[in-house]
Amino acid sequence: QVQLVESGGGLVQAGGSLRLSCAASGLTFTYYLMGWFRQAPGLEREFVAALSWNGGNTYYSDSVKGRFTISRDNAKNTVYLQMNSLKPEDAAVYYCAVTRRATALSLRRRDGYNYWGQGTQVTVSS
Repeated sequence: QVQLVESGGGLVQAGGSLRLSCAASGLTFTYYLMGWFRQAPGLEREFVAALSWNGGNTYYSDSVKGRFTISRDNAKNTVYLQMNSLKPEDAAVYYCAVTRRATALSLRRRDGYNYWGQGTQVTVSS
């Protein structure tokens, strides 16, 4: 079965950096578009970033553009989210997700993804 396991979350000061990883198994990794979402307490899960199967196309939410970078290593079945210049409002549980098919609209939607990881907590202190 498909499994996505996130890691790399933690506590960081505002202005600091973290790199999240998501290791995938049980699927042909190169067939899938990979996404990152986040959910803060009391809020909806929101799109953060996505990356096409070959890394050729990247997509970001306006709130993280220029600060976060999504990348993937297909040899390791892993997708990464490098987060720089972190702000307190970036604090959330971060989830990775995969989908076989996506449009420019669906890749930004929670229901556009088939499988999800369990999430990793990111806390940013001010």
